[in-house]
Amino acid sequence: MGEIKLKLERITKRRLIRQNEDMEEITVLKDISVEIKPKEVFAVVGPSGSGKSTLLRLLNRLEDLSDGSIFLDGQNIKDMDVIALRRKVALVFQVPILFDGTVERNILFSLKIREEPNLEGVAEKYINLVGLKRNLLSRNSNELSVGQKQRISIARALTSEPEVLLMDEPTSALDPTATHNIESLILDLKSKIGLTIVFVTHDIEQAKRVGERGMVLVNGEKIEEGEIPYLLENPQNSITQEFIKGILT
Repeated sequence: MGEIKLKLERITKRRLIRQNEDMEEITVLKDISVEIKPKEVFAVVGPSGSGKSTLLRLLNRLEDLSDGSIFLDGQNIKDMDVIALRRKVALVFQVPILFDGTVERNILFSLKIREEPNLEGVAEKYINLVGLKRNLLSRNSNELSVGQKQRISIARALTSEPEVLLMDEPTSALDPTATHNIESLILDLKSKIGLTIVFVTHDIEQAKRVGERGMVLVNGEKIEEGEIPYLLENPQNSITQEFIKGILT
């Protein structure tokens, strides 16, 4: 395995938005370069509206770049089949999205679409991996707590056996106990199955608890990058200092 799992090379994302009667082009992300190592938890930290979620969507091509390049294990992702890419780079959204039906059906959803031949024991494997009990498999998804739903969303993402897991503020809708459980799960997944995890958060203390390295993103620009917690306890840039002091939210 190479030393770099994901490489972002001067990536920029522009988007058209409507302003009154006119369309205006805005820059959501500007000229960002960063390298993410295999099997690390890389935290992307910044205030609301800084482009964090857009960054994740670019990494598995839910959106495409305006400029720059993204490489997965040295291969430009624009040259990859998008479905194959999303199996390798899975995304867990901020709010868990489950459809009506059993937990087992939710977990196995993508595998059944691909008509995988042998699914015996698969749901049990992944519900166990995310720390939930097997007896939940027969429950309807709408009977679960939000924290349980988020774990099932993670289990479903893991069924494709991804190499990279993108997590978009996965605890923002959770209470403190459920938040702690998801944070512990993230660290377990990293150690147990060697996932590379890109974790987006606006919570500085959470980034310290979960992240190994990271970057601060403000107004679509990378402000600082480095080891955590040092990056967030000894910021060198005045913008990072303002964010940590709560001046930028």
